[in-house]
Amino acid sequence: MADVDELGRQIQNEVTEDVTNKKCPNCGATVVFDPESGGMLCEFCGYKCELPKADSENAICELDFESAEKTASFEWGAQKKSVVCKQCGAETIYDALETAAVCPFCGSTSVMPAASNDSMSPGAVVPFAVPKDKAGEKFTSWLKGKIFTPSKAKKSAKPDSFQGVYLPYWTYDAQTTSQFSARAGYDRRVKRGDNYVTETTWRPVSGVYQEFIDDETVMASKRSDNTIVKRCEPFDFSKLVPYSPQVVAGFIAERYSIGLKEGWGLAQESIKKQLRNHMDQYIRRNWRCDRVDSLRFSTLYSNITYKYLLVPVWISSFKYNDKVYQFVVNGQTGKVGGRAPVSVLRVLAAIGIGLLIIGMLLHFT
Repeated sequence: MADVDELGRQIQNEVTEDVTNKKCPNCGATVVFDPESGGMLCEFCGYKCELPKADSENAICELDFESAEKTASFEWGAQKKSVVCKQCGAETIYDALETAAVCPFCGSTSVMPAASNDSMSPGAVVPFAVPKDKAGEKFTSWLKGKIFTPSKAKKSAKPDSFQGVYLPYWTYDAQTTSQFSARAGYDRRVKRGDNYVTETTWRPVSGVYQEFIDDETVMASKRSDNTIVKRCEPFDFSKLVPYSPQVVAGFIAERYSIGLKEGWGLAQESIKKQLRNHMDQYIRRNWRCDRVDSLRFSTLYSNITYKYLLVPVWISSFKYNDKVYQFVVNGQTGKVGGRAPVSVLRVLAAIGIGLLIIGMLLHFT
């Protein structure tokens, strides 16, 4: 049985490589996915071709969380795999969870086999819509706007060093039913001597709050900096296309290292914060109170579904004063996220100018 499974995987890999590693009919170079046209492009001679339309049978759908079988997380760097390029014969070592790559020797593209049979394949992709040069322009404009960033740092951050990467994401839908209790506060102004003060009268409230959560997202990678990627969100999931090897051809694609169940735990943390805020508003509206205190609630989740997606980002980093700064550009919208170096002298100068202006205003008033 093992031999049969291995033969099946070899056949699947050969089919995948045949689909993604297409050669240009004009010059023989490898064609890659083109964000501007949404089709395939030869970067050497300009040859273009359209991708076939997805069949209705392959429509993107939500999957039932409780029925999922492949839910484990995976560790980056724990395993490696060797891939031999069929175009030039070069052998390259990759992280076991890396699923798409470009041969560094001849530029041939391929979608590599998964690290484990226990991991699932993505169901949909947010395609790149922002090409590399436009991402560089967005980044340069963003960095120029950072007034506290040293000029030397701005010059050392080269936008042409961006690498296009598809990051793994989980999205979760769920119906939530929360039982809550809290104190509703009612303010009134009362006079105390010569002054008016605010007094609050409190009354206990309780009830049931229901809300449908749609597309709560969790980045499923432990390799990338989640806080930086979050700064370039959101992604428009209405533009999803069904996963196909052609869409990721020519880009790096990560397979998830945060599994379905671990991702759901992270999603619940975010959902609870959202529910707390919405319940606060709900109590203020329904009890017509001025403030809410001591809010406690427990939540039941039902009809949980999920999607496993790949989303596009342009990633770059540079070193300044022995510290590495990473930047990310949303490959769909062009929104930039990252941390820029800060000049202490510029900050102090700005504070000094601010204090000077305040002093002058106080002097003239």
